Amino acid sequence: MFVRRLRGQWFSSVAVTACRALRTFAGPAFALAAILCAFVPIGQAQQGGSSTKCPPATRKDDVVEQIHGVSVADPYRWLEDQQSPETRAWIEAEDKCTDAVLSAIPGRAEITKRLTELMRVDTVGLPVERGGMYFFAKRGANQELFVTYKRKGLDGPDEVLIDPHPLSADHSTSAALRAVSRDGMLAAYGIRAGGRDEVTIHFIDAQTGKDLADSLPVGDYFSIAIEPSKQGVYYTLQGVQGTRLFHHKMGTDASTDEVVFGKGYGRDKILSAQLSADGRDLLITVIYGSGSTRSELYFKDLQTGGAVQPIVNDLDSLFFGEAEDGQVYIDTNWNAPHWHVYRADLAHPARENWKKIVPESDATIESVALTGGKVLARYVRDAVSEVKIFDADGKPYGTVPLPGLGTVSGISSRWDSSEFFFSFDSFNVPASVYRYDLGKRAAEIWAAPKVPIEKNAYSVEQVWYTSKDGTRVPMFLFYKKGLVRDGARPTLLTGYGGFDLNSAPRFDPSATFWVERGGVYAVANLRGGGEFGEAWHHAGMMEKKQNVFDDFIAAAEWLVSNHYTNPQKLAIEGGSNGGLLVGAALTQKPNLFRAVVCGYPLLDMVRYHKFMQGPFWVPEYGSSEDAAQFKYLYAYSPYHNVKDGAKYPAVLFITGDGDTRVAPLHARKMAARLQAAASSEPGRPILLQYDTKSGHSGGRPLNKQIEEDTDILSFLSLELGNK
Repeated sequence: MFVRRLRGQWFSSVAVTACRALRTFAGPAFALAAILCAFVPIGQAQQGGSSTKCPPATRKDDVVEQIHGVSVADPYRWLEDQQSPETRAWIEAEDKCTDAVLSAIPGRAEITKRLTELMRVDTVGLPVERGGMYFFAKRGANQELFVTYKRKGLDGPDEVLIDPHPLSADHSTSAALRAVSRDGMLAAYGIRAGGRDEVTIHFIDAQTGKDLADSLPVGDYFSIAIEPSKQGVYYTLQGVQGTRLFHHKMGTDASTDEVVFGKGYGRDKILSAQLSADGRDLLITVIYGSGSTRSELYFKDLQTGGAVQPIVNDLDSLFFGEAEDGQVYIDTNWNAPHWHVYRADLAHPARENWKKIVPESDATIESVALTGGKVLARYVRDAVSEVKIFDADGKPYGTVPLPGLGTVSGISSRWDSSEFFFSFDSFNVPASVYRYDLGKRAAEIWAAPKVPIEKNAYSVEQVWYTSKDGTRVPMFLFYKKGLVRDGARPTLLTGYGGFDLNSAPRFDPSATFWVERGGVYAVANLRGGGEFGEAWHHAGMMEKKQNVFDDFIAAAEWLVSNHYTNPQKLAIEGGSNGGLLVGAALTQKPNLFRAVVCGYPLLDMVRYHKFMQGPFWVPEYGSSEDAAQFKYLYAYSPYHNVKDGAKYPAVLFITGDGDTRVAPLHARKMAARLQAAASSEPGRPILLQYDTKSGHSGGRPLNKQIEEDTDILSFLSLELGNK
């Protein structure tokens, strides 16, 4: 969850090429409904001809814990035990309630039909070139999962390399490429069950398509790098004690793999490793938790076999690098909140020998990649992407032309190649892959989905509003041209506000469906994100987290005061850290919103650090084990701030057993607490949608994605309506 700036070709939760960020916001494509629907009573929902108590009765215990002298009630702690028979029975009853309510809403077939048109199209991911072979993921319009293909040369025929469809009858098991050798002969791929973070690593002969005997056990892998000789593999794996860097010799059992680095690190550290193209230098990054303010760089000369040496490990700043030809290119926020880039000689890595090659500017450097002996810097300016090229000494080489205001979400490049690929999309522009030729200094479309939308029928507007403390905050608005600002437009507001991640313009089929029917889709660029550099991030983390919630509430109030909508027509959504965001908003300003979609959320901020990947997030949030940090965590923790008898908006919680990053217990406990406390107006349900296979890391078949989005849109149409 929320890992900001890991490097490498394929990471544990999302495929990103030559990119700093491990983007792990992996909740559903939350968006809005499309039609005006009749009300379905929630008291006694009918399902299969029998009456089902909805919501089910939930046992409430008198659990009270003394924390730093404060009595903290936790009446639903028993729901933390995910496998207990009582918890499983409760989940089943909640699901029956949710299914009964959602399935009875009229208009679901229309929603599913349009989502199917928007989502069932040929979709192609960023290619990776190795040895003249291009490797990429593609999901055909009639397929449920992404299939890995290879192509010899730019114009060769596509050949299937890894097809996950036969792996499970319900297509809940997926497979994704994680690394390819420099010559394109050997590939590593991960097999994932449901939405879990953990995968099993397999190796395949990329020429014959035959699996090798070698495999790595199921686990959470942060990086995989294959030696040019193909005799060994370096990988970083999170274990019980912490993350370690291992070396695997091909043809041997993984249980005998050597630990190269990381002994002594706890579970709050993240490690990644990459090899230079010539295989000589192994670059190691140590990150002090997700959304961290500190990382370290080390390297090992594999040719001489020397010990691991530090490049920088004594500063409270972030450092990330790319090693090639005996040099390391370092992007850092050390003395530069908007980031800058240094080059260092690995023969003389001391800091006094570093050379600054890309200075800090008024835009924030989001990631750095290397291609054709040059440096690619991906910037974000006012939440919109820019890409600039510099030579190895920092001389400007040019700016990559982009199709418009939008988001470059990934770059695939090689140090010794004159081409690179990038993905671009915006609210009204589906994600397309572009190929850039350094010699021609020109970009052309390499793959584009044929999504049936009229791009010019929509308006994308960026507005600025003032938050509670006077800070100016930007927000994107997406709507159909000719929108009438009558104060009654069904509106969905979303945001994230954490871990230095940007809320950028992205294409979302559900949002498109919503605005087609006259709704407004709003994305607020809250503090805590990375839109304006490290200062913007710091202004929304730790003891300043309340700023994020204030920014979000101010965005909602601006939409109302500027006559886009009103509280009876306003919904909010968020997933993961964004789930915490909407959880705080609904408990702090319940009368401002009509409906809330809260996916895979953090909601018990007193105990979050005790579960799953919680230790990674302490640098972002703090920990209740610290008395000062407990005070502010308890003050905003959504679970602990539900008030008995309050009138809350309708809420749909979404989670599942497959979430092995954010413990599903958060949604379970919060749903129970709200159901018991809420004095709802008629038709304001508190629902829990719990899929045993859904999780943070995606990988679900397309039919399940469409089904879940239909449920979300149906729920919102029940509350807001949208003719």
